[in-house]
Amino acid sequence: MSRVSGRVFQINVKPQTPGERGLPKHPVDSVFVTKAGVRGDFNKYRHEERADDFDSAMLLMPLETLQQLESEGWPIRPGDVGENVTTVGLSYDQFSPGKVFRLGDARIQISRPCDPCTNLYLLPYVGRSRGPEFLRTMLGRRGWYARVLSEGQIKKNDPIEESVAPDPET
Repeated sequence: MSRVSGRVFQINVKPQTPGERGLPKHPVDSVFVTKAGVRGDFNKYRHEERADDFDSAMLLMPLETLQQLESEGWPIRPGDVGENVTTVGLSYDQFSPGKVFRLGDARIQISRPCDPCTNLYLLPYVGRSRGPEFLRTMLGRRGWYARVLSEGQIKKNDPIEESVAPDPET
């Protein structure tokens, strides 16, 4: 059993680009997600430091959190902090490790929160001068990593359904 909790507001990717990090990411209309991650997206940290950890296959961030940050004076936009999926209709605290969601054809499980890192200094409105302040601001609201339980296509505006009972696919 599941219930609609929200929807996919925006999908964000950034291909591997020599000399660059994985943010900001750019919007696309749909993606295919595998257990290894989001096709067409490259995360240097995940690849080099986490050995392509399946628990970091994708990153989710609620639009509501981005709007809160914007109201605090940060001109943040969906994709800026490297999230693959910007959600809408789900608050930050509705995500937690172990929760399972269906996004389009894919099923994911939240694995852990994402910690802010100095890669955020690359954002033009942050830089080195405001970097430490932005990292403090992002503590506890940098997004959520998820593992992919069932591969599939995710499209913009797809409903996000939270599983409220064990799913027989697991």
